[in-house]
Amino acid sequence: MKLAIAQLNLVVGDIGGNTAQLLAAAHAAQAAGASLLLTPEMSICGYPAEDLVLRADFCAACEAALNRIVEDAPPELALIVGYPERSDGCLYNAVALVRGGKVEAVYRKHHLPNHSVFDEQRVFDSANRPCVFACGGIRFGLNICGDIWEPGPAKWAKEVGAEWLLVPNASPFHLNKQRERYAVARSRQTESAIPIVYANLVGGQDELVFDGASFVMDAEGEVAVQLPCWQAGLFYLELDRHTAQGEQCALPSEDAAVYDALVLAVRDYVGKNGFKGIHLGLSGGIDSALTLAIAFDALGADKVHAVMMPSDYTANISMEDSRDMVQRLGVRYSEIAIKPVFDAFLAQLAGEFVGRTADTTEENLQARTRGTLLMALSNKFGTLVLTTGNKSEMATGYATLYGDMAGGFAVLKDVAKTRVFRLANYRNGLSEIIPQRTIDRPPSAELRPDQTDQDSLPPYEMLDAILEAYVERDLSACDIVAVGFDPATVKRVIRMVDLAEYKRRQAAPGPRITPRNFGKDRRYPITSKYRPEGVLS
Repeated sequence: MKLAIAQLNLVVGDIGGNTAQLLAAAHAAQAAGASLLLTPEMSICGYPAEDLVLRADFCAACEAALNRIVEDAPPELALIVGYPERSDGCLYNAVALVRGGKVEAVYRKHHLPNHSVFDEQRVFDSANRPCVFACGGIRFGLNICGDIWEPGPAKWAKEVGAEWLLVPNASPFHLNKQRERYAVARSRQTESAIPIVYANLVGGQDELVFDGASFVMDAEGEVAVQLPCWQAGLFYLELDRHTAQGEQCALPSEDAAVYDALVLAVRDYVGKNGFKGIHLGLSGGIDSALTLAIAFDALGADKVHAVMMPSDYTANISMEDSRDMVQRLGVRYSEIAIKPVFDAFLAQLAGEFVGRTADTTEENLQARTRGTLLMALSNKFGTLVLTTGNKSEMATGYATLYGDMAGGFAVLKDVAKTRVFRLANYRNGLSEIIPQRTIDRPPSAELRPDQTDQDSLPPYEMLDAILEAYVERDLSACDIVAVGFDPATVKRVIRMVDLAEYKRRQAAPGPRITPRNFGKDRRYPITSKYRPEGVLS
């Protein structure tokens, strides 16, 4: 039999638009001779809908959409669609089997993830009944996403006669996620000895990015079909009771996957939220250059406006490299000197600052002048300001509130500085759009004479390794020192991370590309007196 997988880019809350996508896919699949169409988790309302599912009117709109699908879908096709189902006083993450002009069966998710970016137990109720149906001479069982990450539901489906397991998913991307999915699928096969069709969502949704990468794992634990990453579309495979045939797409390299995730995140955040384009501050440094490259690839030159805002401390090469890069890309470019505005601020504050020497206040005031100018452009032209700070800076607080942190989307928020260099080199390997000098020169905020980042931070190779241990793996200070890091440096870095929590709480959202981002993943109190003890006390 022919089975279709709809790897769709859906929009949370766009129930009408999502329904139109589902019906279009259903008619196309039927025309192509498919007997069954599998769509992603929560395909009617998008994922994650978060507290929207608690609204009775929202769930009623989803039910109305399901009824429309029942009426308009090809009756010969078996169609699996996901939606929030209210039933008997409970709320379920459910999928419906639509066939023959009716809802033939409903499966309700059992394992509700409640970790990292997931908090489904907060809104959904759990169910425990398997669902098996026949199509094309094969008996299919249903699980939903998290159901295959734990024992139980796959085995229950097998016990009531399933020969294949269909798994609609909304599984967000992070580094090495596909390897984890394969491992989980193999665990379920060890438990249930049943092949799996895994269908995933594509697209950006706030901080999350969904990579598609749907696959089929056969009964021997081999990947029989691998669909493309980052590509929405309708894909077909041929199934019999034991085997599957379909596309076998190569998975991207790590740097390619991260870069593609960031591009898709920017494209969808701008497009789905209705912005006319983006503004960003271009400094001549590698972070803003990489952000500009991502924005260009996501939106095209006509929707990107780079603004260089020089000060007395801006190096000539920063100006030259900025002009060079925008010329290569053909994006709109402006230069707005901040000195007149900065001087006006200083003049207004002079009476308050009498007797006090210049310090980081004046440095931050330069950054805030730039932030004010960018936000004014955003206001006037209906664009989104992309901030350019990276994860290393967000972690340590090496950023200015209402300055370089001002904006609506933080593209590199989950990208460590060492990975920024890797991504810049990766993008230049496709076509050289970032001036090599921008990559090679020492990073600098250019807020005082001869400033470099390493005046305030440890070398990035050391800093990022400590941050990865402390932020992403929750290792203690003693554990980090035990693997060979200098105790004083570890203490200093951890102190910077802890003290910067209040800044991060006010930062713009940004795409998640690691297993532990600042935002949905890592939730620390702002007010906390806990400090590492023992070797660092």
